[in-house]
Amino acid sequence: MELKRVVVTGLGALTPIGNTKDEYWEGLLGGKSGAAPITYYDTEKFKTKFACELKNFNVTDFIDRKEARKMDKFAQYAMVAADEAIEDAKLNLDEVDKLRVGVIWGAGIGGLETFQNEVLNFASGDGTPRFNPFFIPKMIADIAPGNISIKHGFMGPNYTTVSACASSANAMFDALNSIRLGHTDVVVTGGSEAAVTIAGMGGFNAMHALSTRNETPETASRPFDATRDGFVLGEGAGALILEEYEHAKARGAKIYAEFIGGGLSSDAHHMTAPHPDGIGVIAVMKNCLQNAGLKPEDVDHINTHGTSTPLGDVAELKAISEVFGDHAKSININSTKSMTGHLLGAAGAIEAISVILAMENGIVPPTINHTTVDEKIDPELNLTLNKAQKRDVKVAMSNTFGFGGHNACVLFKKID
Repeated sequence: MELKRVVVTGLGALTPIGNTKDEYWEGLLGGKSGAAPITYYDTEKFKTKFACELKNFNVTDFIDRKEARKMDKFAQYAMVAADEAIEDAKLNLDEVDKLRVGVIWGAGIGGLETFQNEVLNFASGDGTPRFNPFFIPKMIADIAPGNISIKHGFMGPNYTTVSACASSANAMFDALNSIRLGHTDVVVTGGSEAAVTIAGMGGFNAMHALSTRNETPETASRPFDATRDGFVLGEGAGALILEEYEHAKARGAKIYAEFIGGGLSSDAHHMTAPHPDGIGVIAVMKNCLQNAGLKPEDVDHINTHGTSTPLGDVAELKAISEVFGDHAKSININSTKSMTGHLLGAAGAIEAISVILAMENGIVPPTINHTTVDEKIDPELNLTLNKAQKRDVKVAMSNTFGFGGHNACVLFKKID
């Protein structure tokens, strides 16, 4: 069976450094930090008092207030990003065969704030179970693609992938295969997360996973820097419209890039720590290259998982050197988490958008906040430090890894 070609025809982004794909891209190129003191709740007793929250975002600018109240933030974010991507793709919803349009979404946690608030409300009462009737449908992780499909009438495959921080990359790979195999013509894919909450921040602090650089939060996310002390939690959503190539060409769609392959693997090592030798990461990048039918030397740019954790950054770069050999020194490597923070289940989506726009615009966004060389990192690797670099990017890779040892990798190239 000959696999169908898959292209990207629409993008949508809602991030801590920009509320549209264009604002997001401008923020990336400008080296903008999204980290700032938390505004959602009183942080006095928390170890970490900052995060990468959305800025100047009012959901009722996009969704009717009554409808918005039925959704957790993560689902609201999904709706906004998906709507932007659908509009960007210029899909004619009156002409497209909605039976062949799917929504495959990623979320690592789902409706955490809804769950947190409902339980706190119950615990503060007299024991009578007075729960909001929308508690369950607001909380469940699969409700985001459900809401997207309901709004637009998309009747193809509809589900959520949950693989921690690899969730949206997992969703994109599933969407790629759905179109490749002829099951769908179009898939709305991506991911969303809204974990900047009491429970989210408290839980990650308890694991010692977050940076505690409270005095200078804007510089706290510092991948590859010797003084990094943990990741910075972010929130938001990213959406991509994937489309079968001939279908896109027939309607005269703008094509951003071709989605040529993906890979999955497991570390099979530890609940939260990466394998120190990066064996799962090596495997996922090799799987991705094989799936795409490319050689290591074909890759120009890699947006790393690069969370700014002491163990993870080193293990990933070692794996890149192992897979790409001497060619690793010729690749523009970066971590956009230095600007956006870590969006958990939405990370893969917004980082895929970054590499696609890097190809389209011929420039790679920087890894900001780097001041101190880490002697454990190969100094010959080009980590695109502190300033964007012009580069003709023909092939770009994006890595995302999650607690539980989940690894996902996606690969895009300029359209022929």
